Amino acid sequence: MAADLVVEIVEVKGHCPVYKKGDSFEIKEGYKLDSEKEICMHSLASILPYYNALSRGVSPEELGLTKDNEEVAYLQCLDPCDYTGGGTVTMEIRK
Repeated sequence: MAADLVVEIVEVKGHCPVYKKGDSFEIKEGYKLDSEKEICMHSLASILPYYNALSRGVSPEELGLTKDNEEVAYLQCLDPCDYTGGGTVTMEIRK
């Protein structure tokens, strides 16, 4: 069975209309989104290639998603704030 993942916003560069630092949501059982707040599609697009492996025990370090903490993966959304006026969001993903 897949482990639950917690996705927490750790940094916002620029202005994100959806997230602020400290916001979080969960991916339960490897595929169920659980959140009391809105979730941005840009953030999901960057999570999709990795969530399945992370929820099944592949280490973030093995996936190239961390350098100092092998228990935490780091990803950022696909909004290039320097060019769009939006916000580039960095997310921390952990079990």
